[in-house]
Amino acid sequence: MEDVLTEIPPPSRFFQEDLNNFAPPSPPLPSPFLLFSNPKPDVPLRPTLLIIAVSSPSLFIFNHISSKTLTGSLILPEVPFSGNSFEPSLGDKSCNIYTINGADDKILFVSVQCPVSAERSHIVAKLLIGEQIIPERVLILDSVKKLNFRGNLSPDETYAFKLETSSERNGEFTLLKDVDYFPSGSMIDGLAAALLCRCQLKNIKGTLCVSWPEYGGFVVSLVKSMLHRNVLPGLDLGIDGDKYSRFSQIKSQPFDSELYT
Repeated sequence: MEDVLTEIPPPSRFFQEDLNNFAPPSPPLPSPFLLFSNPKPDVPLRPTLLIIAVSSPSLFIFNHISSKTLTGSLILPEVPFSGNSFEPSLGDKSCNIYTINGADDKILFVSVQCPVSAERSHIVAKLLIGEQIIPERVLILDSVKKLNFRGNLSPDETYAFKLETSSERNGEFTLLKDVDYFPSGSMIDGLAAALLCRCQLKNIKGTLCVSWPEYGGFVVSLVKSMLHRNVLPGLDLGIDGDKYSRFSQIKSQPFDSELYT
């Protein structure tokens, strides 16, 4: 006679998704929030230009700007602080807000070094644009995703494309006048798309610039040249050839802090 305490139970008659119906729902995630440095600046912040770096090349470039001051951070409760350094570093999973020192106008930039899910993109965009930070103009820097691009993208060539809000396109001055528009039929999603939509809703002049490839020294050079020519002409970005060569070793790999140090 079989021992009912030790025998292997029969397979469940339910599918896994049916079993999940009996489990209590997961508690909702706490909302993200902005945390400003001490002394706390006057809120809302009203920069002339807000630059939001999402792509690896733009993160690499802005990390090497020495003339910047930490102004605040966007906190995502689902992103752990474990593994982050005491001082802000390119390898941290963080979203810090900086003021660029020495610029003629007040310029803020946001370094988005942590993953932002599609479900959280709109609430993050709302925090960064239009409430506690009300910029005159916004520049978003991201990368082209090959699966979302209609056409051929050679890994040996570099490209940059842009999308603009209606107020940016119809204004007297456009930020990236020498950059081609993003081809029709291609798609941009995620945080970058949510940020540009937020600019459109708030009638803020906004430009989204996407570059290709996602990694490598040549695309860093392209983005740096574009920024120096159109956005930050008087700023020393402080990147030397040795750092370029180390960055160029990254090809078709996800962001890995060990490759940047």
